[in-house]
Amino acid sequence: MAEVKKIWSPVGVVSFPKVFEPDSYQGSAPKYSLTLIFEPAKFTAVEKKLWAAMIALADEKAMEKFKKPLKQLPNNFKKPFRDGEEKADLQGYGPGKVFCTFSSKMRPGIVDLSLQPIESQEQFYPGCLARVTMTAYAYDNVGKGVAFGLQNIQFVADGERLDSRTNADADFANAPEVEFEAPAEPEASDW
Repeated sequence: MAEVKKIWSPVGVVSFPKVFEPDSYQGSAPKYSLTLIFEPAKFTAVEKKLWAAMIALADEKAMEKFKKPLKQLPNNFKKPFRDGEEKADLQGYGPGKVFCTFSSKMRPGIVDLSLQPIESQEQFYPGCLARVTMTAYAYDNVGKGVAFGLQNIQFVADGERLDSRTNADADFANAPEVEFEAPAEPEASDW
């Protein structure tokens, strides 16, 4: 059996994380997944190398299965790199952004920068910054294309939430004082 090539992604903004419980899309088999939103124009030198490795791995899988590099596949083929303008109406996406979805039938491990496990959706949420270890594969079944497999995830930093969820402390920090009068005790005869 051929060895599976596993690589790191650059750091991206997490969107649509389904990493604690699998999710089914339109009746398909349940999978764990997340989308990372990247802004290639702002990549560091190291991130550019990681990005180039992702492109090379996707090309390798396209060549193995379809005998063409990713860019030469027909438009009806699914590709792992998508233009952020496709979802410009959603927070975090838009011009200059590229997003990739990573998925797996097996639950990924999630760790922080100290390699401590993360088990809570409060700690890993849409908008935080993360990177993944990933594989790539080509498929030709109901549809055709190249996709990224999700191996493991590393939380890198907090970020602006993309799901509009706020912290309860922040919601009530400046709330007005409440005047409240306790109801009268019921009379024994009311029982």
